[in-house]
Amino acid sequence: MTAPGGLRPQRRTRRGLLMLPAAFALLSGLDAALMLLGLPSPVTARRLPEVHGALLVLGFAGTLVALERAVALRSRWAYLSPALLGAGAVLLVTPLPKRAGQLLFVGGTAVLLALYARFWRRQRSAALLTQAAGAVAALGAALLWLGGMDIPLLLPWFAGFLVLTIAGERLELSRVTVVSPRAEHVFLGCAGALLAGAATTLLWPAAGSLLLGAAVLALVGWLAEHDVARRLLRSSGQSRFTAACLLAGYAWLALAGVLWLVIGPITGGRYYDALVHAVFLGFVMSMIMAHAPVILPAVLRRPLPYHPLLALPAWLLHTSLALRVLIGDLRDIEWAWRLGGALNIAAVLWFVIAAASLSAAASRRPSGGTAAGRAVRKAPAP
Repeated sequence: MTAPGGLRPQRRTRRGLLMLPAAFALLSGLDAALMLLGLPSPVTARRLPEVHGALLVLGFAGTLVALERAVALRSRWAYLSPALLGAGAVLLVTPLPKRAGQLLFVGGTAVLLALYARFWRRQRSAALLTQAAGAVAALGAALLWLGGMDIPLLLPWFAGFLVLTIAGERLELSRVTVVSPRAEHVFLGCAGALLAGAATTLLWPAAGSLLLGAAVLALVGWLAEHDVARRLLRSSGQSRFTAACLLAGYAWLALAGVLWLVIGPITGGRYYDALVHAVFLGFVMSMIMAHAPVILPAVLRRPLPYHPLLALPAWLLHTSLALRVLIGDLRDIEWAWRLGGALNIAAVLWFVIAAASLSAAASRRPSGGTAAGRAVRKAPAP
């Protein structure tokens, strides 16, 4: 029997279960963020601050990326990637040896790379090659972390994973407009330079940071020029919300590129805090917010109709991030850093609760004659 949304109930349930470890990783990472800010937190496990970055990058965002790709491939073995990444995140929070979670992260990112290899055999494209390069960065980060390298040294690899993955997906969507072969070659050059810069930071940190910063800025310039977001900013409703989130994300990624380019290797201190949160909150989380009304229906066949309520936590995220980074970190004002960090966490939780509430309300409506129901059936593949 098929559910009204066009998906077997068992399959929808299985996909929903794979989302639970991602949610667990997000909540654990936010709890660790409270600890790092010196604020009261619900859980005070000693290991949480140490694995904060890995939980959010590979455990949360990595599981979402892998699940989206697995749904698109439509092969049972593909779901091994989000399952391993999610389980790895859970194990990192338990008293078990950290190595157990690290091994699962290696396995999950290896399967993710295999997914892209299967896609490549189906159809070759610059967008797919860029996303595969992101998977290479994810696998490299997981292996290096398993080998004992500290996470601050792996920041370029973690950033490379999500930046290249998202940029590749935006290139796919930019095909709505005409992108010349020359423009695609420039895009691939930027992506290749970014991956090379991340790798170079391990051997020659100064040169690698210079190359990485220049590549990030070049990639942001390309996206700002060719992405449809600029054209949609003058529209209304969901299109305007998506465009605003995308352009704000590009601005934060550009700041990260400037920090790498001007300051050089950054492995600690207030510039590290600014760099980390410009990339993973300003860019990555903004992209997740922008695509949530499309990703949730495509992956789970659960409707998420756009509502202006979704814009409020998005703007709180960027406003509080400006307080934290531009005033707290770059001007070294502690109260702004702590207050901005607390509001960052509130913005993310607010968005998750708002999205879940809107989705649940839409799911309770009869799907046959509602816009939400039609959106579920017509949701595009990732």
